[in-house]
Amino acid sequence: MSVMQVGVIGVIAAILAVQLKGGKTEYGIYVCMGAGVILFSFIVDRLGTFVGMIEDLTSYISVDSGYLAIMLKMIGITYIAEFSSGICRDAGYQTLAGQIEIFAKLTILTLGLPVLTALLETIREFLS
Repeated sequence: MSVMQVGVIGVIAAILAVQLKGGKTEYGIYVCMGAGVILFSFIVDRLGTFVGMIEDLTSYISVDSGYLAIMLKMIGITYIAEFSSGICRDAGYQTLAGQIEIFAKLTILTLGLPVLTALLETIREFLS
């Protein structure tokens, strides 16, 4: 799926949502959510390609696969949180969107602690 096709899907969904907003607001929200789910499936497809490329790159360099797994989890959390909070914002629930974003940030921070610990241990070994 090209960027142009994804853009057209998004614009058509937005136009439909605006048209439906005058009558029944919830239908506009449903259109946006449906388009968002369709677009998210395209995102997941691209992420699958990205993961495959990263796995190919790790065969060329010696990187601990645990760090790669952490990085991919962080990327996934970021995309899911952005998608979810965007839907909440479109529906008018900014507070809920903010809470999703805070939870995602704290989860990413927690996932990054082992990497930070390993970095500090490496620095300590160099200084010793």
